[in-house]
Amino acid sequence: MTALRWHKSSYSANTGPQCVEVAETRCSARVRDTQHRHLGHLEFPTGEWQVFLGTLRGEAEGAD
Repeated sequence: MTALRWHKSSYSANTGPQCVEVAETRCSARVRDTQHRHLGHLEFPTGEWQVFLGTLRGEAEGAD
């Protein structure tokens, strides 16, 4: 198994360690709190993650 490559989310504020990290694979996206890595992560299927990001960007169907 290949080690995950975590990176700071571009949606996290530039306020130091209070951010969210994301590791994306072919099948999923994993999200964790930088300060509480020991608590694990949330995992989302790639399609759901893409819809979520599209919503943040205002690309969702019917978005203003």
